[in-house]
Amino acid sequence: MSLRIRLSRGGAKKRPFYRIVVADSRSPRDGRFIEKIGTYDPMLPKDRTRVQLDTERAKFWLDRGALPTERCARFLAQHEMATWTNPDRPNKGKPKAKAQERLEAQRQAEEEKQKAAAAPAEEPAAEPAAEGGDAGEAQAEA
Repeated sequence: MSLRIRLSRGGAKKRPFYRIVVADSRSPRDGRFIEKIGTYDPMLPKDRTRVQLDTERAKFWLDRGALPTERCARFLAQHEMATWTNPDRPNKGKPKAKAQERLEAQRQAEEEKQKAAAAPAEEPAAEPAAEGGDAGEAQAEA
């Protein structure tokens, strides 16, 4: 049986609260677990303790071969019980295809607005010279 130290979600809608649990890797996220070893409340301000962890039990389960998830490894690293390195995932935060299409459409619309705003400013300066040139041509033809 492979064990994982992971988060189990609780709390109300839009008010998350997590338990840090040791569970079989095959059990569902909010399902059966072996032991609760801590809590994580992301709604608390950063200056307060968001993570409460029973370090003795966490060490016990780590010695038994339990593997922490990325988020739990970060919490354990704060308590100097595991090493966590920031994974190199540069594409995780990028917008998906539809969002990129919308951004491109917005950029094109802004460029058109800038061109339209710049074009009338240039045209009035060009019109008097053009009118004078037309008058000069009309006189030359006569």
